[in-house]
Amino acid sequence: MSEPIITVSRITKQVADSTGSLTILHEIDFALMPRETVAIVGASGSGKSTLLSILAGLDTPSSGSVRLAGTELFTLDEDARAALRAQKVGFVFQSFQLLANLTALENVMLPLELMGRNDARAAATEMLRRVGLGERLGHYPKVLSGGEQQRVALARAFVVRPAVLLADEPTGSLDFATGETVMALMFELNREAGTTLVLVTHDNGIAARCDRQLRIEAGRLVQPADAPAAAATSA
Repeated sequence: MSEPIITVSRITKQVADSTGSLTILHEIDFALMPRETVAIVGASGSGKSTLLSILAGLDTPSSGSVRLAGTELFTLDEDARAALRAQKVGFVFQSFQLLANLTALENVMLPLELMGRNDARAAATEMLRRVGLGERLGHYPKVLSGGEQQRVALARAFVVRPAVLLADEPTGSLDFATGETVMALMFELNREAGTTLVLVTHDNGIAARCDRQLRIEAGRLVQPADAPAAAATSA
């Protein structure tokens, strides 16, 4: 049986507000298996995006732990978390987060260059071709459509072959047809690379395509979160 790629234990997130303390997440527990696809669903403001940021080590919990690929994330300092994230995690933001002064090719090359990869240009070119942007390598984000920018972001996330891909509303700003294309690519690349895929989404259709769903309501996990036997025994 495979070990979980991510184990979340009693994660709580509290922030100060005008009334004192606001609990965004309350003692969240679950595990994610290699190759699993999981949708995190719930109403706006329920804590979904905060949870995703904590899984990536981009935000820190008030208490609890996240174990990523055998390493306790929050025993590491910020630099060490960033290094682990660069090796193991891809993140697709709803707002794309492309660097405006870099071309599509340069945006996708960047994480490879930061890893010291000598094949950065070739690998980035191949991944952009893989997502249908082989003719747009030299274009800057401002001249790309929303769907094209999202595919660049997807290529940048997948080019390092991460163990885990986290995506925050990956089709939220796209039209239906483009969103369907992006999701098909995401699931296809997930299958090819064996990446664990975690999506925050409001789209019930996308959520239904995942192996399981984790529902967050008012900061609490309200659905059983145990990995199904099929996911636990695969990979």
